[in-house]
Amino acid sequence: MRVRAWLGERRSDGRLRGFAALAVLGTLLAGLGFAGCGRALPLEAAAASSCAPAWTTGWHAAQQAVPGDQLAGRTLRMVIRPQASGDEVRLRLSHRHGDGPLRIGAVTLGRAGEPAALDDDPVPVHVGGSPSAVLEPGAEVLTDPLPRAVRAGEPLTVSLYLVEVPPTISSHPVAMRTAWLSGPGDRTGDRGPGGFGTTLQSWPVLSGLEVLAPRPDGALLVIGDSLVDGVGSTPDGDDRFPDQLATRLAELGGDRSMTVLNAGLSRNRLLDDDPPAGGDAPLSRFDADVARVAGVRDVLLLIGTNDLAAGADGDDLVDGLAAFTDRARSAGLRVFLATIPPSASGGRSGPDAVAAREHVNTWLRTEGAQRADGVVDAAAVLADPDDPERLWAGHDSGDGLHPAPEGYRVLAAAVPAAELSGSPCRTSTAG
Repeated sequence: MRVRAWLGERRSDGRLRGFAALAVLGTLLAGLGFAGCGRALPLEAAAASSCAPAWTTGWHAAQQAVPGDQLAGRTLRMVIRPQASGDEVRLRLSHRHGDGPLRIGAVTLGRAGEPAALDDDPVPVHVGGSPSAVLEPGAEVLTDPLPRAVRAGEPLTVSLYLVEVPPTISSHPVAMRTAWLSGPGDRTGDRGPGGFGTTLQSWPVLSGLEVLAPRPDGALLVIGDSLVDGVGSTPDGDDRFPDQLATRLAELGGDRSMTVLNAGLSRNRLLDDDPPAGGDAPLSRFDADVARVAGVRDVLLLIGTNDLAAGADGDDLVDGLAAFTDRARSAGLRVFLATIPPSASGGRSGPDAVAAREHVNTWLRTEGAQRADGVVDAAAVLADPDDPERLWAGHDSGDGLHPAPEGYRVLAAAVPAAELSGSPCRTSTAG
């Protein structure tokens, strides 16, 4: 599907017919927004109504269609790092992009140890009371609650024994985190690394983890392309942009602390779905990667560089950013937009691409704050001051497009923490 269809036809004055329909939809959906989200309620009312124990997302991975070759009859072992704490946990398993039944023979959860090993005995995870599950194409399920304490920042290991795998499955293909694949057989109950001889850099099937938090923090979800996904960061180092933003907010403390969730997809575009490469655009995957993610109060969109490489027009990108903002506002969320950083890679430095980027960034700097709740000037903080059409060398991972860990740290520092919803439960009911 071409996402431009969401945007409607342009009027002669440059506005969109589609926006009128979005406004009506927004009015309807705003009444359905869950308490405590964005401007749907004052923050004081949100704190009072949402500080009871609740399920909240502690880890998230956006999904796209990938081949399921060579996974059948084997066990996947994946490491995830929750961003929230709680006393019970449940996993989200996704077959949203599958093209045939996916049969899961067993699932276990344990505390991550040395590569492919666990620091404790793995605990079975059930779905509907059963240790196995069959997911039909398009399905996404939550496992049964498991009474197990989870702490923010402490890695967990999830093992999945996949009995029957169709040609296409759902996966997060660029995890920047090592996973392992066993030889034939169910090794979900194994504590040691024996038999896990193949490494992966992806999270197949596993799309989220929710925790039952006694007093849930607010969650900020960052959605976009490979700059959100973390390309250029340290493999297994957890120093992507969302990771460093979570660290910064935790250091600020008080009600500024928030759970930060990563909904990036490498090669993702704002204006077009591209399933084989970059997955569905943010508007197409809005329900799965934003609206249905428990606990989200704010959303930050960083995207556009791949659209520029594909020849996108600046006006179309502005319209796309505005449409996403309206959709998120309709869901009761606060919305933050980011300027598009410069790049010398893949056609992004040609005159048309540079002109389109400057058009978008000028609009964001002059009008973005009136449209959204805030703007993160990623271009300004990442660019070389002496050559603003390129990343500064100290921020560049080496490919001219993706920041290095230091660049992601600088980008995290540019997020206006005071303007985020924060986590009012940390202070509002104290004492």
